[in-house]
Amino acid sequence: MSISSEHKPLGKQVTGSLHTLSPIVELNVGGEMYTTTLSTLKKHPGSKLAEMFTGQPKLRTDSEGRFFIDRPGTYFKYILEYLRSNQVPTQCIQDVYKEALFYDIEPLIKQLEDSPQIFGELVARRQFLARVPNYSENIELMIRIARAEAVASRQSSVIVCVVRTEEDAARCQDALNSLDTDKKSVVKFGPWKAVPSISDLLDCIQMDVEAKGYKISFQPHVAEKGFRFKSHDFFYKFLFTWW
Repeated sequence: MSISSEHKPLGKQVTGSLHTLSPIVELNVGGEMYTTTLSTLKKHPGSKLAEMFTGQPKLRTDSEGRFFIDRPGTYFKYILEYLRSNQVPTQCIQDVYKEALFYDIEPLIKQLEDSPQIFGELVARRQFLARVPNYSENIELMIRIARAEAVASRQSSVIVCVVRTEEDAARCQDALNSLDTDKKSVVKFGPWKAVPSISDLLDCIQMDVEAKGYKISFQPHVAEKGFRFKSHDFFYKFLFTWW
């Protein structure tokens, strides 16, 4: 294997064929160091990881000559353990799943998707949210409204209307019109055709906004005098706390 003599800040480009590579391979994965065998890395020939070490290499090396992969090194140990012993990880499932997708290790991807954590997210929760019209767009709209109202405030609030059925949507339309007349921004979720309840959707909204780094809570919207609906009817106030 020939290596360019030119030293670059990001390492050196490996230019030789990996057919001449030592069977023992040293890796630098995002700053974490690993030693394994070439056969372990190439265990699943169709994977992206195997392709990294097959044929003409496209990997760089660090200053010590270790192959460098620019991915989170913390979770690579679980990938490596699976390749060595077929042991499916039981920790950091969501993060390991992302790495398995990146390295395209199909058997591990399938086994992780059968785990309660990934199954629940992909098959149950995500399939439900796919049936809620404009769910992702509404999450982003909530955040934009909250940020716009955060000037010189510790908290800002967003009123959310959640309607599960077409009948509920029709019932609360007058209230929405009233809020619109008062120039109060309301984000409307629903209706949807799925088993989960309004409470389930509210939990999903909080979960997904918090996943973006925001501190958020919600409570029934306390209606002002003259408002047609009681506080528990469709309307909720989400509080964003900034400091």
